[in-house]
Amino acid sequence: MLLSRSFFSEIAAVVVLAFAGFTGTVAHAAEAYPHPGDNPASTLMLQGPWVPENTHDIDFVKLPRIPSKPAVVSDARPHGGVNQHNYLIHYDGRFWAMWSDGPSVEDKVGQRVKYATSEDALTWSESRYLTPVPPNSGPDSPIYNTRNPEGFRWISRGFWEREGELLALASLDEADGFFGPGLELHAFRYNKESDSWDALGVIYDNTINNFPPKKIPTGEWMMTRRSFDRHVYFLAGGTEAIDTWESFPAVSYTDSRLLAEEPYWWVLPDDNLLALFRDNNKSGYIFRAFSTDNGRTWSDPVKTNFPDASSKFHVLRMSDGRYVLVSNANPKKRDPLVLSISDDGIVFNKMGYLTGGRVIDYPHVIEHDGHLIVAFSGSKKHTCEVLKIRIVDLSVLDVQE
Repeated sequence: MLLSRSFFSEIAAVVVLAFAGFTGTVAHAAEAYPHPGDNPASTLMLQGPWVPENTHDIDFVKLPRIPSKPAVVSDARPHGGVNQHNYLIHYDGRFWAMWSDGPSVEDKVGQRVKYATSEDALTWSESRYLTPVPPNSGPDSPIYNTRNPEGFRWISRGFWEREGELLALASLDEADGFFGPGLELHAFRYNKESDSWDALGVIYDNTINNFPPKKIPTGEWMMTRRSFDRHVYFLAGGTEAIDTWESFPAVSYTDSRLLAEEPYWWVLPDDNLLALFRDNNKSGYIFRAFSTDNGRTWSDPVKTNFPDASSKFHVLRMSDGRYVLVSNANPKKRDPLVLSISDDGIVFNKMGYLTGGRVIDYPHVIEHDGHLIVAFSGSKKHTCEVLKIRIVDLSVLDVQE
């Protein structure tokens, strides 16, 4: 007789619970291991002998220090500006960084997208504008640098290499409050001959993505979508044309259990999908859901035991198969920035300190030539910065095994 994985998971949970009852303790290790199909409701996401029962009790300052080389890509402090929404890619022999560049506080009227390039990720070119001046919102406008429904802003949304071409995504909407009813996701194509960006227009209406598209097992591209009223969807397509997508609903922003923000997803080793959500209810934990049908439907998001400062995070599957999560895990503040490692993309068992001592947020991580490059905003969103990390130096976290 063949027994299912879920049967063994249930038996293991009973055994562990019995042992916990005998010793008088009940820890998160007692919970059955999460699985996309068999156990999507598990809350386990952080586990290890070094992890306290209440993960909010982690001493984040005393985490193992991961060696890195720092660099500043852009500093908006001299003119009182803002730099955030950082993204990276390595394309045509260079590193490329893009970010939102605003006149003061984030996402006000007149904000544009800038970019810079580097050969080594440490020495960067002068920044240049990627997007044009938003409609009627230039520095000469009386509503520039305000919150006003008559003004517009561009928001950086990431690089996308598609069919050998380098695309850049940016959203455009009214700069009144959060997202405006005119919200659109635009694409720009890098023109090597003119060393400039050609506008390709809207690729999906009423949309802001969180990170650029990635491939799913069907061969389609996929990215998350938030509408102007902040509901979360998943867009699949982008193969026939950059503006051909299907939208699948995932989480309503009116769900009292979770105010889902800045979602991110990735493919697991078994080709199922996993998504994480920042919780604007400020629970202090990341929420997780699974899809077993290539993002068409998702399990109910559950609050995991992985701590979070209600901040943006990013996950990368490295070439060696491991997954790294870069986030603000300290639930009290966006300090420090940490890197966590998982062998299977579901449960993380190592965590190290990257940088801190100040407000650090909005990370994005890529891998190239034996290194991780992490981009982030520093100094309360006034700088775009990077860390260059040798992957072999992640071995400093082996002490947590």
